Amino acid sequence: MSSRELCNLVVEGMKEKKAQDIVTMDLRAIENSIADYFVICSGNSDTQIDAICNSIEETVLKNSSIQPWHLEGKQNKEWILLDYVDVVAHIFRTDQREYYAIEDLWADAQSTYLEN
Repeated sequence: MSSRELCNLVVEGMKEKKAQDIVTMDLRAIENSIADYFVICSGNSDTQIDAICNSIEETVLKNSSIQPWHLEGKQNKEWILLDYVDVVAHIFRTDQREYYAIEDLWADAQSTYLEN
């Protein structure tokens, strides 16, 4: 499975639980980038953030049999990171997303903002 196809599955999992402000960031043209894609979204509550995370895992596993290489932040539910090596999903609580400003840190990436 290509990293683009995996990125699309992550987006599908996010949309399933009505994630907000979804953006895909293509990092392939950036030298020494840590992944091919970042997929970032926001949720309004701990419950929604947890549901988005579970939906991504289920969607990717069902369609590709791929499990995340690493999962971080599931207990505090402010910023959950699902690392699929070539694709990294970031699920933020809205205020935390503004604070960390991942989109600004990787401003050289080609970003695509998806409609809710």
